[in-house]
Formats: sequence, C-alpha cells, structure tokens
Amino acid sequence: MQQIWIQKAGAPEVLRLQDAPDPIPRSGEVRIRVEAAGVNFADVLGRLGIYSDAPPLPYVPGYEVSGKVDLIGQGVPDFREGEAVFALTRFGGYSNVVCVPYKQVFKRLDWMNAQDAAALPLTYLTAYMMLIVMGSLRAGEKVLVHGAAGGVGLAVLDLCRIIGVETFGTASPEKHDYLLSHGLNHAIDYRNRDYERVVMDLTGGRGVHLVLDPLGGVHWPKNYRLLMPSGRLVHFGASSLAPGKRRSWWALLRGMIMLPFYTPLKLMNDNKAVIGVNLGRMWEQADMMRPWMKQIVAWYDEALFRPKIDRTFSFADAAAAHHYLQDRQNIGKVLLLP
Repeated sequence: MQQIWIQKAGAPEVLRLQDAPDPIPRSGEVRIRVEAAGVNFADVLGRLGIYSDAPPLPYVPGYEVSGKVDLIGQGVPDFREGEAVFALTRFGGYSNVVCVPYKQVFKRLDWMNAQDAAALPLTYLTAYMMLIVMGSLRAGEKVLVHGAAGGVGLAVLDLCRIIGVETFGTASPEKHDYLLSHGLNHAIDYRNRDYERVVMDLTGGRGVHLVLDPLGGVHWPKNYRLLMPSGRLVHFGASSLAPGKRRSWWALLRGMIMLPFYTPLKLMNDNKAVIGVNLGRMWEQADMMRPWMKQIVAWYDEALFRPKIDRTFSFADAAAAHHYLQDRQNIGKVLLLP
C-alpha cells in the first residue's frame, strides 16, 4: 500500500509518500481499499506540530475515507467484501488501504459516489453535532459561521437550509456569489469589514442565537459578544494559531493570551452558553454517532443536499493540497485520490 507520512513538523513539503505492506484487520475491523480521502484543517495543524490530539511524529494523518471493503476481521457483522463504504479514521486516512473499527464504517447508498462519501464523515458529523446535538438549533433562529466556504462551513449551510434558519457567514469576497447561491443569507467580507459590527447592524443590535467559531484567539471575545441572551457559542477549532505554513510560536502565545475565561457566574448572568466540539475525541462514542450519520445519509438520499467537492489531488500531490487549503483557495471539500 501507499501512505502519506508527516515526517516532521513544517511546511507542506514535509509530507512524504511511502510504500508499506498491506495491513491485516484485527478483530472488529474491516479493511478498506481507499478511493478518496478527505483533507481537513486538523491535518494542517498536525503537520505544523500544534495539534494536541495527533500521535507522535512521524505519523500518517487523515480522518475520513471512502472505498470498498476488501477484507473483514473476526467479529464484524453486517459487512461483506466488495461493499462500498465510507469511514471515520483515527488518523491513517492518507492511505490507499486502511483498517478501521467496523462501528466507524458506514455503508454507501447505491447512488452515492466515492467522492461525495469521503466528504461526509468529519465535516457533516461536526456540523450536525454543533447545530443539532449541542447547539439545539431551531427553525427561525440566526446562525453565524466563520469560514463559510470551507468544508465544514458548507456542511453547516446545508443543514441550516434543511432546518430553516437565517445564516450569516464570513468569507473572502470572491466566494460570496457562490455562498449566496448555496443558501447563505448574509455574506460578510471579513478582510475589509469588522464582522462583529456588520452582524450587529444586520440584527438591529440583537446578535445571533448561535456562533460557530473555528478561529480562536482574538475572535473568542468578539464571538461571545455577538450572542443574544440564550445564545450558544460553539468552539470547534483555533485556525488563527496557524497563520502561516510553518509553526509560529508568536501566534501560539498570542492565542494563549487571548484565551477567554468564562466563569459560571458570568454565563448565568449573561444567559449564554459556551460549548466545545471536537469530533476527534469521540472515538469511544461510535454508537452515539451512528444515528447522526443515519440522518445525514437520509437527507442525502432525499437530495436535500450534496457535498461541494472543490478539488481533488493525487497522493503524490498531497503537499499541493495542503498549500491549497492553507491559502484558503477552496470553496468546499478538498480530497486526495490514490
């Protein structure tokens, strides 16, 4: 098999394609011959050496794949060789063959292609967990999502459209036309305008019910201020800690200085909630996540959404995929193809 390794912390060029023997599935695992693998910002943070969940270097990154089952371990029910599937992987997804615990594997619909399937696990489960499970989103509410043109951002817009809420999204101006056509109600140019002031102007000073923050740093207090009473702030990333292609100790220090301190008394007095979401810490909760994915697949089956695949890269061009993602050129999902 072929795998993409992060050999050391650094720029995208530290990614290396290497050959290795095919793995043998352990009890409770299925082996998947991979057709597509998702690229996510968590992979970038791991490459920079600032992702606390990552295993020690060197390691193979990757959280999501799609492909076909080609070998089944003992004790695995309901799967057969040759079956089309997609899966969450606890790292190791940048491989053309991967073994995965069967509870993290989901069957593809007959009309679901491999690229759509690879775009579902991390991004749509994260969006579902933030909006529905943790965020208690209801029809008619107002939601602000940062990075609206990214994989998670577009997944959020898809689910918000299904639920029926008013959406505010930050993105660079060249992406606004697509986002508005995709259902975003209010596109905000974060490069040239203060999104906090824009949202307050658009809502008559009331703010929003739900803010989804993958940024961190200086954005933590701004997003908290944007909540109306009963509002919920969901932290699901800290991309501001990785402003460049190499690790920045200054950015990390600045982020730590800006770390907010929400006391129970402050939250009670403000009538606000602060929530953290990290799907990468849900590995022991696979049974909990399966009904969430069942609902996502049902919505896909009803043609209520389709993932936006922005661009695909070969395994040999993994470094270019990371450059593309970090340069924020994408609108939607970036995939690697073996």
